[in-house]
Parts: sequence; C-alpha cells; structure tokens
Amino acid sequence: MKTVNIVKPPQGAKSPVIAPTEVKTPPAAPNFASKSVPRHLARGVIGFGLIIGSIALVPAYGPITLLAAPLALIAFRGCPTCWMVGLVQTISRGRLERQCVDGVCTLTKADPAAKDH
Repeated sequence: MKTVNIVKPPQGAKSPVIAPTEVKTPPAAPNFASKSVPRHLARGVIGFGLIIGSIALVPAYGPITLLAAPLALIAFRGCPTCWMVGLVQTISRGRLERQCVDGVCTLTKADPAAKDH
C-alpha cells in the first residue's frame, strides 16, 4: 500500500515533490480454522483416533502400529494444539473481529448488521 503525505506549501513557494512511502502491513496470523465446526470435529476424531489407536494396539500388533501416529498430524494440520486453536477460530468466525487503532489491536464482537451488507 502506498501513501502520499500532502502538505500545502506557503503561498508563492513551489510545491515540493513528495515520494510515496511504503506502509508495511503485519503478516496475517496463521489460520487453522475449517469451513465448518462439524468438519473440524471430524478431523479431531480422526486425529485423536489415530493417536489413541496406534498406542493402544502396540501390545497386540507391535511397534509397527506407531506408524499411524504421524498420520494424525495431517488430520490435525499440525499438532493437537493447532487443532484446538483451529476449533476456537472456527467457532468464533463471524462472531469476533479484530480492530486495530494506533497500533493497538483488540477483539470485539462483530456487528451483525455489517454482515448483511
């Protein structure tokens, strides 16, 4: 995003040429949310099922069952903590919004009327 600072020169003076300056926006926060809560919960069931199943089946089938545990990372899109963060993001989507004023960001309730437009 480019911005230009405009300053009115004194009368009779030539107006200076002002070069545009770059304004850097902070990078977007990671998004772990799913399209819907049921879809996100299904990913959690698959992920936790793979972890629990791989550990529980070790006595019956040996350590080879532990190879199923890394597949849970695919279902979680990272780790179980990432899945939990995504669950909160999925539930709060559309209900909360981040507002930044003068470099200070806060979470506020989203305006339902703004969604209709």
